Amino acid sequence: MAFIRFVMFGGGVGVLAGFAVTLLAVAMPWAVANAVVTVASTLLCTELHARFTFRKGRGAGWREHWQSAGSASAAYLVTSGAIGVLHLLRPSAGPAVEQMVYLGASGLAGAGRFLVLRLYVFATRSTRPLRRQGTSPVPVLLAA
Repeated sequence: MAFIRFVMFGGGVGVLAGFAVTLLAVAMPWAVANAVVTVASTLLCTELHARFTFRKGRGAGWREHWQSAGSASAAYLVTSGAIGVLHLLRPSAGPAVEQMVYLGASGLAGAGRFLVLRLYVFATRSTRPLRRQGTSPVPVLLAA
């Protein structure tokens, strides 16, 4: 159920973010528009995920916001990279094609973000990855 809620909240905000990036990109470089929208949507999504997706019973704290920002940074790189490749391969691509590429890259990055949020940021004892006794936790980087 958490994944379904994640898709509803994160996907809904992601679709709105796609339109916002397109609108802002008229007035500024695409990468800057994507950065502005990524920051705003990450703040909103982190709150929604804390309250509803992972049902913490409260809003997100500073720790969750910072950790979520780390996974959002990776998502920013994925979406910006995808649009950069699109512009290299097809410089005259219109907004509809940009939207498809942006939303596709966002969906892939979102799957990685779900795992990071579920297993680390909003983890409970029952959802944390198991580790052998006597070993220290090793950070895991998920490539999106």
